[in-house]
Amino acid sequence: MGDLTAHFNKWEFSCSCGECDSQSLMDPGFMATLEAARIKSDTSYTITSGYRCPMHPQTVSRPTSSHPKGLAADIHTPTSRKRYDVLSGLLQAGFTRIGIGKGFIHVDDDSEKAQDVTWDYYKD
Repeated sequence: MGDLTAHFNKWEFSCSCGECDSQSLMDPGFMATLEAARIKSDTSYTITSGYRCPMHPQTVSRPTSSHPKGLAADIHTPTSRKRYDVLSGLLQAGFTRIGIGKGFIHVDDDSEKAQDVTWDYYKD
């Protein structure tokens, strides 16, 4: 049926580069933790980016990205309240790598990178 979890569909996480026909290759452990975060946050999530294939422009420009590993997602957070709810759920679920940008939160579960970190995407 295309469901990855109770709240997330496979198409939400498929590569959006327009050059490939990659289906979602998300890590099952990452998806289970993201599902737990979604439940704990008690708010809907809109995924703006999940899996990125090797041809995706952001993979090319960011070769260390966790998206091609199926270990990352960007979640749309258009308001401060939504950002708070999503962030709270992510922390309660045990995520330890979170980036905050204007209108989105990046979360990944990449054990090859530093843990217990938060960063922002704001320009100084």
